[in-house]
Amino acid sequence: MASANGVQLSVNLEGERKMQDFGAQLATAIGKIDAPLLILLNGDLGAGKTTISRGVLQGLGHQGAVKSPTYTLVEPYELDIGTVYHFDLYRLIDSEELEHIGFSDYLSAAKLCIIEWPKNGGSYIPKPDISIDISVYQLSRQVTLDSMTECGNQCINLLQQK
Repeated sequence: MASANGVQLSVNLEGERKMQDFGAQLATAIGKIDAPLLILLNGDLGAGKTTISRGVLQGLGHQGAVKSPTYTLVEPYELDIGTVYHFDLYRLIDSEELEHIGFSDYLSAAKLCIIEWPKNGGSYIPKPDISIDISVYQLSRQVTLDSMTECGNQCINLLQQK
């Protein structure tokens, strides 16, 4: 399905395991894209942003726990595809803090950046390749991916082939 910006994919997932599995499927598609990717995760508190991030990181080969970087803002991962940065901007008080931590350097050095709570980053957050919105419906989650770039289109198209 095409959205105004590119390709859109919407899935209904029930339970944490399904969310992680979806993240792992997304990781498989990410692994086939040669260019760096920026993915934004939007949703209410407890919607499953970190759960999908965990699935992506483990799907890319990370062994062990994936914790939300709520207090540290960023958690780096050195994986076979390259450097992955997982950001959680929930506790960011002022978006200018991103400048002080060298946010633009993280973005330029990474193969993949995943950002939870991107709205808190204001104008420091560039146009993503993929924006993911998670809505809670009772026990399930509606997960909608919108591509914003050609790389995002490629990634979602690969994911839809699963």
